[in-house]
Parts: sequence; C-alpha cells; structure tokens
Amino acid sequence: MAKNCCISNNTKVSIALNAKDQISEKDIAMKHNVSHATVSRVIDSFYSYYQPNVHYLPQHLCFDEFKSLLERCPLFSSTLKRGRWWISWRTEDYILKEYFLRYSKKARDAVKNDCHRYVQPLYFLNPRSFPDKFHILQLFSRALNKTRINVMNRDKKNYNKLKKYWKLLLKDQTKLDYKNYTYHRCFKKHMCEVEILHYLIDLDSELKASYELYQYVRHCIKTKDFELLKKTLANKQNSVSSYMKTAIKTINKYINYVENTLKYDYNNGILEGIHNKIKVIKRISFGYRSFYHFRNRIFITQNLAKIKTA
Repeated sequence: MAKNCCISNNTKVSIALNAKDQISEKDIAMKHNVSHATVSRVIDSFYSYYQPNVHYLPQHLCFDEFKSLLERCPLFSSTLKRGRWWISWRTEDYILKEYFLRYSKKARDAVKNDCHRYVQPLYFLNPRSFPDKFHILQLFSRALNKTRINVMNRDKKNYNKLKKYWKLLLKDQTKLDYKNYTYHRCFKKHMCEVEILHYLIDLDSELKASYELYQYVRHCIKTKDFELLKKTLANKQNSVSSYMKTAIKTINKYINYVENTLKYDYNNGILEGIHNKIKVIKRISFGYRSFYHFRNRIFITQNLAKIKTA
C-alpha cells in the first residue's frame, strides 16, 4: 500500500485488470467499493501505452472515423496486421499533418495504398486512395431505398406491400427464391420471392430502373468489372430516380478512386470491426468527458496497452 493511501495495491491491480473487460467504470468502482475517480486514476497510471515506431509505416493503411465528444476522430490501421492501429485527435488537416509528419520520410514514402479520403500527398508519396466496396454499395442501396419510400408514400394501395418486402429489393437477385411458395397475407395467396419482387418493381418505372441499376452495380463490384460499371452508369442515368442520379453523380466524381477499389483486394473490414468495439465501449460508459482517457480505455480493452510490472 502506498504512503497516505487507504486503497491496497491488490485492489488497484484488480481494478486495472477489470478495465480490460467491456464494462463501465462505474460498475468497476461499485465492485471494488471505491470512487469513480479512483478507477480513472488507476487506469491512467497502471498501464504503459503503445508508442508507435516513427521509422516504420505499413504499405497499406485503412482509415475510418468515430465520434468522440463533439469531434469526429480519425482511426487508422494496417490492412494486414490486426494488432497495429492508432487513434489521432480530430480530423482537421493540421492535426493529421502534425501526427503523420512525426514519422520519417522513408516510413511515409513506403505507404502505397490508403482506404480513405483523409490522406494527402503532403503526408505520403503518391498514395493510391480508394473507398471501401461496402460504402459504394451502401450509396446505391440507400438511393434505392429512398426511391421505394417515395413510391410507397404515393401509392396508398400498395403501401403495406412496399413497406413489408423492402428487403427483397436490396437482396442479390441471384439469391432470390423462385421455387418455394408460401402464403403472404398482403397478397392473400401463395407466392415465391421472385413473383413478389416483380410485382413491386412493376409498380413504378423509376423504381424498376433504379432496381436494375442497383443489381448491375452489385454485379460489377462482385466481378470487379470497372468498364462495365462505367458503361452501366452512363446508360441508366436518364431513367432512374433523382436519388439514384445523385448517387451516380457522386460515383463519377470519385471514379478514379472507384477504379482502384475494383482493382485491388484491400478493404476496411478490420477497422470496421474495431470501430464497432469502440462504439460498444462508449455506449456502456454513457460517453466520456476526456478524449485521452477514452483513448486509454480503448487501448486497454483491445490489449494494446500493457500493465506496468514495476
């Protein structure tokens, strides 16, 4: 026990070890009969935190962001090593510039690909930037869903049908069931998924054209056919809904990055999983006042901070 301290060292070690679990600090404090301030102090003092090697950066970087306090903070990671990732503070250019310029020029020049829009040529030498395939598909699926909602609000007769079977419009058409017939109360008869889908898209010409474009985009991403994607976006542009036209305009704006997405096999999957865990940590604690304490807790939970032995 430290001088002038009434909390034993064993209790402090137990608090530090419990900080690795995904539970709130208030629950940890109640479990050990100490104050919340004591738990925060122990967490910040019992761990030695990860210090990045400023002479090394991986060739491929993933980028994402999460909301902390009132700011959106960048989160970046290697695409190949699950244990190597970093958190910086805020997304402003001068913050990122200050962070990345800590690394040596040799380390920055080694970076070849990045999976987000934050990285500027100032930080790295000719990086190949590309969005994740998931976000491209999400852009068109949201546009299709908005088109369906617009048709649904205008067609009161088929309102319930368009509302109930919205997932069929977003489903890959190669995976639709055309053999099994089941009873559907909205139609008052037995139907298969393909019949329901054809009924829905035939209700509106823009909805049908938007659905066909969405399926073409899914196919192009799956087969990595960039030329077919460009041809499809050009041919379908006039017949689709306004929401789809906005999605096409966005893709055309970043068409060079989309080409890199279909050309290379890298994705942001590792970082999206880490992002989900960060949101769980934030939710069980009902938010954090200090960003630095929040970052420390994330590192501890992810076993990226080692407990001090001396």
